[in-house]
Amino acid sequence: MIERMGVLFGYYAAADDQDAERAVVREDGESTGAGYDQFVVKGVDPVVDLLTVEFVLTGRPASVIRSDPRYGRLVAEVGEGDVVSVSLTETLRDALASADREFLEDLAGSLARSMRFPAPADAGHLADFLRQLAALAERAADRGHGLYCWICP
Repeated sequence: MIERMGVLFGYYAAADDQDAERAVVREDGESTGAGYDQFVVKGVDPVVDLLTVEFVLTGRPASVIRSDPRYGRLVAEVGEGDVVSVSLTETLRDALASADREFLEDLAGSLARSMRFPAPADAGHLADFLRQLAALAERAADRGHGLYCWICP
């Protein structure tokens, strides 16, 4: 898991899958995600790490989350996996958008202690990440946009 720490994860909002693809497959020479509402982190994988977050926030069992057609669906790829983009579920977006920020901080602490995130799990880093993701989700929901994540190893 530690090798994921060097991987960049760009969480962003886009109007739809085609718009999300344009954020990654750039024909304008701009960097990935430029011009999109986004933030970039290291080490927080949208498929592996956010499964627990979605379970806690929505109460949906992992099997139901995994069967959601939006869960980790590939929407774009540059080269042979140089950069990929996946979708996050609308259920997670909506749960994050309405989540109590204090609860998210408590959740971050619990997740850090659970060892479910890459080492070293830092509760402050996770809390900051969840706050940023919740704010992004809130803005996306207000505009009717979806959440996505581009991944650059």
